[in-house]
Amino acid sequence: MPSPRRVRLLMLAGLLAFVFVLFYTSGFDSGHDADYQSNQGFIQKTKDAMHGGSPPGEAVLDSQTGQKAGHIPADKDADGDVDEDDRELALGMQERLKAAEVQAKEKANQRGGLRPDPPRQIVGVGSSADGQKDGQKDGQTEKSGSGSGSGSSDAVVESKSKEKEKEVESNTEAREAQSELSSILRKGPVIIFSKSYCPFSKRAKGILLEKYAITPEPYVVELDKHPLMSDLQDQLEKSTGRRTVPNIIVNGVSIGGADDIVALDNDDKLVAKILELGKNKVEVSERFVTGGSTK
Repeated sequence: MPSPRRVRLLMLAGLLAFVFVLFYTSGFDSGHDADYQSNQGFIQKTKDAMHGGSPPGEAVLDSQTGQKAGHIPADKDADGDVDEDDRELALGMQERLKAAEVQAKEKANQRGGLRPDPPRQIVGVGSSADGQKDGQKDGQTEKSGSGSGSGSSDAVVESKSKEKEKEVESNTEAREAQSELSSILRKGPVIIFSKSYCPFSKRAKGILLEKYAITPEPYVVELDKHPLMSDLQDQLEKSTGRRTVPNIIVNGVSIGGADDIVALDNDDKLVAKILELGKNKVEVSERFVTGGSTK
């Protein structure tokens, strides 16, 4: 039979073993619960961040004392929770700020007066001189598609560039036509500007080339076959006042078209007119007439 001393030692060892097991089990459960709560807190914070809110009941603490120093900014009503009331308060505050901003702009416009609108897309139409459109509020502009301003500016620049190119091209062609006309007028004292298909031109050429023998022989320009036809006609209009054909020129002076040639010939004044303007540089005689005059 064991002694009383041994019995007491065995009882003490059993009690210590029981306390150790109880302590170990309690510590494990506590750590597990702490980890679980920490994980749950992290998940909740993540959800709140995704929804633009903050964890309910979270307060601002003093880093030195650890005491509560205020509420989180999102807790507008300071009740410790970020709820629907806080969101409504925040929305109301935003609306009041916007209203104050609009009111400030209106007061500024009243003090400074309405400013004219910026120029529209097309130069000369809807310019700033027209002012604002009826019903258009201060600080507002007409709605347009994305990038419309830059597209409008590019279109105006491109249009001006094309106009400048056309102007340069027109001036170049005009100079070429003027040079060509001067070159043609040096071909002889009598020049006939004609078009090969024109009946009036054929009538004038019939009189000047078939009825009469003119020396030097008249120089004929068929404008419909000339590459500078239109520009040459423009230059003829500037120089002689006539753009149509035929156009009969003697020493740089136009004596008219087909009707004028026929009228002068019927009045026996055509030869005298050519000789007068020819200034002894031209001889004219009538063909197929015995004893025709040569002057």
